[in-house]
Amino acid sequence: MQTTPEEWLTFLAAKRTGRPVKYTETRSESLMAAHHGRDQWQRLTLAATKEGRVTGLKVDLLADMGSYIGIVGGGVPVLGAWMFNAIYKFDAYRFTTTQVLTNKAWVDAYRGAGRPEATYAIERLMNELAAEVGMDPLELRELNWIKHEEFPFTTVAGMTYDSGNYEAATAKAKEMFGYDELREEQRRRRESGDPVQLGIGISTFTEMCGLAPSRVLGQLNYGAGGWENAEIRMLPTGKVEVITGTSPHGQGHVTAWSQIVADRLGVPFEDVEVLHGDTQVAVRGLDTYGSRSLVVGGEALVRAADKVVERAKPLAAHMLEASPDDLEFSSGRLQVRGTDKGVTIQEVATAAWAAHDLPEGIEPNLDASASYDPVNFSFPHGTHLCAMEVDTETGRVQMRKYVCVDDVGTIVNPLIVAGQVHGGLVQGIAQALWEEAVYDDNGTLVSGSFVDYLLPTAADTISFEIDHTTSPSTTNTLGTKGVGEAGTIASTPAVVNAVVDAVRHLGVDDIRMPCTPERVWRAIHEAGAGGETTGAAAPHMSPATGMQGTVDRTDGASEGGQQ
Repeated sequence: MQTTPEEWLTFLAAKRTGRPVKYTETRSESLMAAHHGRDQWQRLTLAATKEGRVTGLKVDLLADMGSYIGIVGGGVPVLGAWMFNAIYKFDAYRFTTTQVLTNKAWVDAYRGAGRPEATYAIERLMNELAAEVGMDPLELRELNWIKHEEFPFTTVAGMTYDSGNYEAATAKAKEMFGYDELREEQRRRRESGDPVQLGIGISTFTEMCGLAPSRVLGQLNYGAGGWENAEIRMLPTGKVEVITGTSPHGQGHVTAWSQIVADRLGVPFEDVEVLHGDTQVAVRGLDTYGSRSLVVGGEALVRAADKVVERAKPLAAHMLEASPDDLEFSSGRLQVRGTDKGVTIQEVATAAWAAHDLPEGIEPNLDASASYDPVNFSFPHGTHLCAMEVDTETGRVQMRKYVCVDDVGTIVNPLIVAGQVHGGLVQGIAQALWEEAVYDDNGTLVSGSFVDYLLPTAADTISFEIDHTTSPSTTNTLGTKGVGEAGTIASTPAVVNAVVDAVRHLGVDDIRMPCTPERVWRAIHEAGAGGETTGAAAPHMSPATGMQGTVDRTDGASEGGQQ
């Protein structure tokens, strides 16, 4: 999405010299000059009854934009504003944000863009509320979430969630995870004084994605619309060309788009070719971000395919000596209803190209294009459960089990969805455990190479257990919801909640991200020494992502801080 200063300089140099110019960026230059993400201070106030029912949420956000404003940087906190209430039914909600410029690297959209920050905040806070009122954190969430029979549901933030079933996703996740058995193991370890303690982390999330509609983006002063375009060309050879305005960079669009068109038109999968990424070929479109490609671009594709069928009917009727009203389309054939007379849509495309016997007013092609502008966002959701082992003597953390059950609506290609979830999980887990942009007191980035910046590999993770429930979206034909950012949004709070849960009985209620062994060890020892991390009566503001533990035990309001 970005257009960096270096790119503009490269364009200018090429124009001035009249020669091809290439800018080659090193990894360290990218770490130092490309945009960073997630730099926020959040001060949160949660009101709830003593029984654990939430009543109000106040968010005061300080967002560091870095040295200058990126393309979407100023909009990231606003995207998160709609999601702090998450899946819960609040009576009151207030959000304020102040954006500041500093001498650090610029901050802009990073996988999830505002929604991971909001989800981390509310899911950490819900765990603190559960500890305060003495409830199981999953039971507390169930007490407060939107029930499946209440959809569509308009939230306190003004979003209308069209579909979902948090109960089903959570029940399946609990069963896969062995939740009760792991809680029992946790109890035994605590009673025995085992130096390696077990923590269980929970994240029940939803997000707004499928970035659109255009009218909403206009109200946010966004520079572009939220629509997407697709074109289908029926070639005389029987092949089908698909031109899409979305541009994949690893999401598998070519495969999924071919599946959709092959299914919709009833043509062989291998006869479909997808063209993208070149504005000389795909002249209209708004690209790939915000988990919008399938939800918006896929729906445009469906509408273009339906137009192709409608364009084929008059010619097919002429070929079959029948009325267009008597034709039905199924499995790639236009057939006279109640008979075996029919032609394939590919045969009709060839006849249109030959144009030897076209009815009056029929053009010699079946090509069609369509643009789609959604009426609402899509709202995937899920339940993520994480078990972490924490060595209380060294601070070492080790992931033992991770289970997630996501509801992303109708799934077109399960393998692509699994890949998106796996990649997102590692990205969010890395924020919780490893990745951090570190500056010294002079504002110099000291983690500007992979010597100092820990990027996880497959060796650092475990095999995740993933599954799905399905509540089809009601706002698009396919019933799809976004999946690209779900893993990143949900995994960070699940992991940090698990680490904190492992040592909560030692007086720890917060550990700054990333939860390195040193930070975990210090949190345990400071809590044992009666330091700031001990108990709810000693408020503090974390200098990095974490929660503050100030609780009024009379009215149940709790307050927290996060960066």
